[in-house]
Amino acid sequence: MLRQQFSSSLAAVLTMAGAAIGLGNIWRFPYMMGSYGGSAFLLIYLLFVLLIAVPALTGEWALGRSSRGGTITAFATCYGPRTGRALGYMLVLGMLCSGSYYLVVIGNVALMTWTSFTTGFAGEHQQAFVQQLEHGPTRYLLALAVLAGILWVAYRGLHEGIERVSKLFVPFFFLVIIYLTIQTLGLEGAPEKMRLFLTPDFSQITPTSVFAALGQAVFSVGLGGTIMVIYGSYLSRGASLWRGAIATAGADTSAALLAAMFIFPTILVYGISPAAGPTLLFESLAQLFAQMDNGRILGSFFLLALLLVAFLSGLAALEVVFGSISDDESTHGLNRKRTIIVFGVVEALIMIIPGFNPGAVAIMDLLFGSGMLAVGSALAIIGLTWRLKQVAVVSEFGASKLTDFLFIWLKWVVPAVILAILIISYIH
Repeated sequence: MLRQQFSSSLAAVLTMAGAAIGLGNIWRFPYMMGSYGGSAFLLIYLLFVLLIAVPALTGEWALGRSSRGGTITAFATCYGPRTGRALGYMLVLGMLCSGSYYLVVIGNVALMTWTSFTTGFAGEHQQAFVQQLEHGPTRYLLALAVLAGILWVAYRGLHEGIERVSKLFVPFFFLVIIYLTIQTLGLEGAPEKMRLFLTPDFSQITPTSVFAALGQAVFSVGLGGTIMVIYGSYLSRGASLWRGAIATAGADTSAALLAAMFIFPTILVYGISPAAGPTLLFESLAQLFAQMDNGRILGSFFLLALLLVAFLSGLAALEVVFGSISDDESTHGLNRKRTIIVFGVVEALIMIIPGFNPGAVAIMDLLFGSGMLAVGSALAIIGLTWRLKQVAVVSEFGASKLTDFLFIWLKWVVPAVILAILIISYIH
């Protein structure tokens, strides 16, 4: 049976960008930029995106496209049936577990969006919102609703499901965030805050900030040997991996920068602490929208846009599970639709843990979060360059001096950098 392919280059880029943007860019990037030297941090970040993230992205796509399968099939192609499938299933099950707590967070965003549209966050409404977030059954039911939406889209397949929602949600997100950034400039004192925010302060650049920029650049584009491998398997043979990777990284960076340009100057104008982490989403922004003129309207559309791109990231995570397992030849009789039903139920059961125990999120993130992504991405790049060797890279990129350089860069530099990020992050 012929494998489905993206209907166009634009559809591919929008789908990849939707998978990459996610919640992390919205709460983490503004804080990092504001804390580590403004546009000085941005320049270092962009350098790492071009030198590490884009080549690694092309490598993961090349692995997926050459194997014409998901993570399990791709790793079996590289490392052999037994070892490769074991590694592939490890990453797929890790994605299933990480998806469980991510869907709980998306459910929280959904509740915040609903609250913003219906009552706003002024006074007692903000307190009621916080109380609802602390209620385990509410969190779990919201996560189940998000999961149901993802299962419905995944069940419809690549063209009618994943592509269609990506074509709608990603442009909507950018329209909203651009409009909000423009509105920010109209706030009293905001242009000055924006100028300070964008002025490079190289005195803030330390080894810690350089490492932070490197880690953000590598993981913000969706690397991990999972999402980009399965989506890479849907690319046509004629699709340019370089152009697609640059466009995807550009969209991801633009989303992060626009969010930073809206969030950071605005919260400074209103005297709200730019705290890192989900606190920025669920507490600081609620306070912000309660204080802003037209904050309820602006906040509602911002949260809706954020909810939609978060949904796309959750969809991509579970597509790794559905696509990879249904692709695996060893799962006889378990086609895509049956896989979606079976593992949709499994995911609903796993979600009970983070849904009713918020403290479990940090533990699960430690086990299945960025560490697992680093291992997966390194294994994918090593599998492509060390196991399949240069002939596979040439087959995907064409014979040229640039391809020869890319092969050396992917073989030696990119895995070393990714593993260094993993080691240093655990040391700290």
